[in-house]
Amino acid sequence: QVQLVESGGGLVQAGGSLRLSCAASGHTFSDYAMGWFRQAPGKEREFVAAISWSGNSAFYADSVKGRFTCSRDNAENTTYLQMNSLKPEDTAVYYCAATRFGGGATQGLYDYWGQGTQVTVSS
Repeated sequence: QVQLVESGGGLVQAGGSLRLSCAASGHTFSDYAMGWFRQAPGKEREFVAAISWSGNSAFYADSVKGRFTCSRDNAENTTYLQMNSLKPEDTAVYYCAATRFGGGATQGLYDYWGQGTQVTVSS
């Protein structure tokens, strides 16, 4: 069984930064591509970023491109989401997810999900 635990959320002013972490256990971390998704109140969960098994490639939703950076440390079994220049519209619960087959932006292809961490950006 794969466990994913997110941390690093909190309250930040617009223009500020946060770094989210997702610690994985129960599997060989490098066997899984990782993704980040978010869900704002009253909205559907949406794709934010994804990173390959090795960490050599990542891609982003247009809404966060240039502001967010996804990375991973396979030795530490952790993936990160560095969020800069935060905006109030980035307020959401952020989830990390794992897939063995490369889910990209497709939520249904992810096998395991964390419990989420709240990010609130004040204006």
